[in-house]
Amino acid sequence: MEVYKGEKKRLYLENNSIAHLFSFQVKEFMEVHEYRRDEWIILEGMRPDFLFYVMEGRAKIYVTHRNGKVSLINFINAKDYIGEMELLNDVYYTKGIQASTKTICFALPIYRYRTQLLEDAKFLRELTKFLSVKATLMAAKYSQSLAFPLENRLADFILQTADEGIYKEKHVTVCDYLGVSYRHLLHVLTQFCDKKYLQKKGRNYQIKQYHSLYELAEVLKNK
Repeated sequence: MEVYKGEKKRLYLENNSIAHLFSFQVKEFMEVHEYRRDEWIILEGMRPDFLFYVMEGRAKIYVTHRNGKVSLINFINAKDYIGEMELLNDVYYTKGIQASTKTICFALPIYRYRTQLLEDAKFLRELTKFLSVKATLMAAKYSQSLAFPLENRLADFILQTADEGIYKEKHVTVCDYLGVSYRHLLHVLTQFCDKKYLQKKGRNYQIKQYHSLYELAEVLKNK
């Protein structure tokens, strides 16, 4: 993880502002963190020191069950918060959050600003909007597993997790997240390769036809 310093930090803050989300000045103590692919932003079970606001990149949320099984439960994208549940709740089991691409976040020290944030009507209004959208998307994910074929859901998953055109998620993780059998997943991946949407390269896949995957994924969106 890199923490931007000096001129690099100044330029990034100057070109990327989130001052409109708050009623008080946060720029002075705002940090800029950059995470590499597969680097952990937050370790599971450890409360974060910062409230993060994602400016660039994507990340994945994991949880470990009592039987030791680790599950992918959701994605984080640009303009999403990380650590908002820990901000709002004194007691909360923190999920593990791992960058799936290079990810750049604004980081605001929670303990320094917690009281101000929880008393800031402007910030809380924006946070409420974010949480409502997040809840709606989570509900939609579960309904999609019943309403749409794997082809559509897998296309969307590939687009969310690919980094620089390369898809490299473990099949067992995908099966668990999408609620499908290993055999069914391999069958659809083979179909995507036969149709030239993807090209297999070792254990990974390179996206060859973005537009075809986007067309499949677009079906999942309510219009």
